[in-house]
Amino acid sequence: MSNASVPGINAAVQQDAAHLADFILFSQRNCILQLSPTLTEAKVSYPQFFLLAYLEDLAPDESISMGRVAKMMGHSTAAATGMIDKLQVLGMIQRVMAASDRRKIMVRITEKGRELVQQMRGRIAGDLARMMAEPDTRAKLAAAGRKISRNQGSPLF
Repeated sequence: MSNASVPGINAAVQQDAAHLADFILFSQRNCILQLSPTLTEAKVSYPQFFLLAYLEDLAPDESISMGRVAKMMGHSTAAATGMIDKLQVLGMIQRVMAASDRRKIMVRITEKGRELVQQMRGRIAGDLARMMAEPDTRAKLAAAGRKISRNQGSPLF
């Protein structure tokens, strides 16, 4: 647990924050361990999986531009195109032409990609449910998770 002190924040809040940070780090490690075997088998990298998870949150027929993919992933358009190429070969992503401009290429998740994300979310949610079995712990962590999610602009997972 961290001993970092934040001026102006009471010690009890800082201690709770340190415990939450430990929980997040543990959870992140656990999620990565859960993801590794399945993603290796599916031949999907972590960045590719995170893109699939983002796309899975969109409406079933919603697609996004390559520029939006690049911006969201923090990559160049060329790097994003390479990522999309690999996911398309795996059958996880589908390229479509934009209705408003046929020159513009859009991408959306396929049912196969959606199933992979849902399978992994289910496993992770099961692990979190076991960790959050105590009612008091569950309420505190759920509230913290909602606040973190709102501040990041996307679900935790």
